[in-house]
Amino acid sequence: MCNPEEAALLRLEEVFSATLAHVNSYVLQPLLPAAPEPSDPWGRECLRLLQQLHKSSQQLWEVTEESLHSLQERLRHPDSTGLESLLLLRGADRVLQAHIYIESYTSCMVVQAFQKAAKRRSEYWRGQQKALRQLLSGVSSEGSVGASPGQALHQPLTHHVQQYVVLLLSLGDTIGEHHPTQELVVNAVTLFGNLQSFMKQALDQAAATQALWHTLRGRPRDVLCTPAHRLLQDSQDVPVTVAPLRAERVLLFDDALVLLQGHNIHTFDLKLVWVDPGQDGCTFHLLTPEEEFSFCAKDSQGQAVWQWKVTQAVRQVLRGKKDFPVLGAGLEPSEPPACRCAEYTFRAGGRLCQATYEGEWCRARPHGKGTLKWPDGRNHVGNFCQGLEHGFGIRLLPQASEDRFDCYKCHWREGSMCGYGICEYSTDEVYKGYFQEGLRHGFGVFESGPQAPQPFRYTGHWERGQRSGYGIEEDGNRGERYIGMWQAGQRHGPGVVVTQAGVCYQGTFQADKTVGPGILLSEDDSLYEGTFTRDLTLMGKGKVTFPNGFTLEGSFGSGAGRGLYTQGVLDTAALPPDPSSTCKRQLGVGAFPVESRWQGVYRPFRDFVCAGCPRDLQEALLGFDVQSSRELRKSQDYLCCERTPPEDSVGSMEDILEELLQHREPKALQPYLRKALSNSLHPLGKLLRTLMLTFQATYAGVGANKHLQELAQEEVKQHARELWAAYRGLLQVALQRKGQALEEDEDTETRDLQVHGLVLPLMLPSFYSELFTLYLLLHEREDSFYSQGIANLSLFPDTQLLEFLDVQKHLWPLKDLTLTSNQRYSLVRDKCFLSATECLQKIMTTVDPREKLEVLERTYGEIEGTVSRVLGREYKLPMDDLLPLLIYVVSRARIQHLGAEIHLIRDMMDPNHTGGLYDFLLTALESCYEHIQKEDMRLHRLPGHWHCRELW
Repeated sequence: MCNPEEAALLRLEEVFSATLAHVNSYVLQPLLPAAPEPSDPWGRECLRLLQQLHKSSQQLWEVTEESLHSLQERLRHPDSTGLESLLLLRGADRVLQAHIYIESYTSCMVVQAFQKAAKRRSEYWRGQQKALRQLLSGVSSEGSVGASPGQALHQPLTHHVQQYVVLLLSLGDTIGEHHPTQELVVNAVTLFGNLQSFMKQALDQAAATQALWHTLRGRPRDVLCTPAHRLLQDSQDVPVTVAPLRAERVLLFDDALVLLQGHNIHTFDLKLVWVDPGQDGCTFHLLTPEEEFSFCAKDSQGQAVWQWKVTQAVRQVLRGKKDFPVLGAGLEPSEPPACRCAEYTFRAGGRLCQATYEGEWCRARPHGKGTLKWPDGRNHVGNFCQGLEHGFGIRLLPQASEDRFDCYKCHWREGSMCGYGICEYSTDEVYKGYFQEGLRHGFGVFESGPQAPQPFRYTGHWERGQRSGYGIEEDGNRGERYIGMWQAGQRHGPGVVVTQAGVCYQGTFQADKTVGPGILLSEDDSLYEGTFTRDLTLMGKGKVTFPNGFTLEGSFGSGAGRGLYTQGVLDTAALPPDPSSTCKRQLGVGAFPVESRWQGVYRPFRDFVCAGCPRDLQEALLGFDVQSSRELRKSQDYLCCERTPPEDSVGSMEDILEELLQHREPKALQPYLRKALSNSLHPLGKLLRTLMLTFQATYAGVGANKHLQELAQEEVKQHARELWAAYRGLLQVALQRKGQALEEDEDTETRDLQVHGLVLPLMLPSFYSELFTLYLLLHEREDSFYSQGIANLSLFPDTQLLEFLDVQKHLWPLKDLTLTSNQRYSLVRDKCFLSATECLQKIMTTVDPREKLEVLERTYGEIEGTVSRVLGREYKLPMDDLLPLLIYVVSRARIQHLGAEIHLIRDMMDPNHTGGLYDFLLTALESCYEHIQKEDMRLHRLPGHWHCRELW
């Protein structure tokens, strides 16, 4: 059964629908001018507003008809159609939106569109007074010609909404609070009550705004009179003074604050206005992107009015819609948010002059993510803090050539580049490294483009934009590499130059020139000592020592077409030099202390750890990975930078530290470090990748010179120590976050045990290729003798070789030989001690010095096991028997470059093994190597008796 209120709502909707139809026919349609359209801009604007009002009126009529239909269905079928089927209840929000028709009406009202349109047909409107009186109660025929049409367009709506509220309240009382639709009725009452208050507010604001235009003249009126403006407060009503700008009048609109000063109009977008309460009760402050104002009222009441209205206007404009029921009475917090998103073009002078910023703001300053664009094509996309670039950002700087940019993908601090960055220049040059105050500072790599006419690459340290400290430069045109010290962008201090021709020079540089004495080693192991030119030509007094021991000492010079000439003494009586004095002479050792070479690489990591591993500094100090996108540099689309966030692969820094704590035990530590070092996004992995880069820049390619072997191997050991220190630093931070402390500093012995036993084996594969190449070059001569010795010994069948090596016959493993009918023992080859031979060959399958020593130990065990099986009892080989048997196994294993292998193991082995079994076995292997390469090994029998003392 239906309620009386439902019948009343039905009658209300029928009357309102008919009224809307009449208003459309007799009021709106006549206001719309027939073709042609007005020629003046204001006329066209009024036409647009009237057309929008007509559209809104049509939508309101359609919703009213739909509501009417739902009421009719309810009254026809009260038993099958519930109260919740009424559009006013189930679709109250939709009905509400249609009633926002009032906004279109007030826009026309503000610019007096009704009056201007009515003037064109004043006679028509005089004849329609009777019809308008029927639509409107209390409308007089006196007054403005356009007054009645304006009233006819809003009074029926105002009355209709008022009746909605009355009838819905009555309906709620009738059905009771326990009715299933009670909540829908209460919601509808609230919405239409808010609409009623809002309509009154909107009409009052429109009337005040319309009245304002009559008080303005000239330019202020032309600029400010727009349909969207609604006046909220006028300083003529509530006086207020503004400092430092002495405004004659202050106008607060719903979207802007306007200060009038003569013919000057200062307009401030409310989205970019922040309100600060004052201290004295009569003053408050406004912050804008470029200015700060103090508003002072006559009394505290005036101050409260202005401050409250500005605050609510700012909050409203940030919401993007009008408040319900009235200004400042929404459900959101009364104070607008301090952080916002907006666009603004800076007008004042300075670095941001004419730049447009779009992004996040806080208290009138760019703060958060945003984009800066200058008219000259400069762009910056990234993070900001208190108005300055801060955090990761990408800066594009246009160059003279068309569509070419310098692109800086860097971390910024307080407006300048600081921390790690990648800069790609329009010349195709690239810098990857660290900055400070906008200049290259710290470690960095600077290289030319692939097609550059003068290719170069610098890997090293920078200071205030110039190369300074230890660095490596490769000159593609000259085919040489400089390793040494720099100052103010020039070679300065001790340095080493290596060339593609194998020439190696060490001396002192000053202002990019060689000064004082130096030494030069040629590829044929000739040694030059004296002073040199920039092209490494001996000049002035000097001495040349030839590979055969001859020396030439005197004065040297060079000239066009004459080559090198000299006046001096040639000494042919000198003894041949010790090969280690020239062939194996090492350069750079002592000139560049290993602890200070790559401080620019270690220091950012230490700074990161000392700061407690904060996430916001992770990329700035440890670097980041980006995808190469050179082809995008021709357009401003290059503002995107595909960085790989560390947490995508290894988790957050908190996860890394937590995992580190869970793997402190010795058994778990090695797998954890292996995983960390192999991951380029882990802090330890990042550090290792950078160290690999410096190592390759120094010792790969042109730098693969035997005279740099010791420089390289001590560098690898230092890197291992630094990586262990880096792990300990991370561990300390992890413990501190748990409120714990790291145990006391480890002593040197404990540290060396961890470095050589744990870290070095894990990191050595990353450097092994370049490092082993240097060992190969350094021991090439001995290895050639060794290879010839192996080739000669391989001609012997097994039994003859055992006899040749003076292996006692009762130790020969003849039982292991299986002969066919046409074979004899004297012809069998590569069958004796086969298990030991195959075991020793595995020494080439690993790069870990400890694993190589373990292979050697197992080989010793295989030899001893074979002898014990031959003798049928446990047998410990005396040294006199072991050495010839080991020579036999080594000769049959045919290990290439054994000398390089032995020396690398010796240099990289754990010092704790010195004097132990591994040391003894390695010494034995060294003795075998030396005997095999001896000249008399090729032509004569070895001495008949082996002295174990030779091993030591």
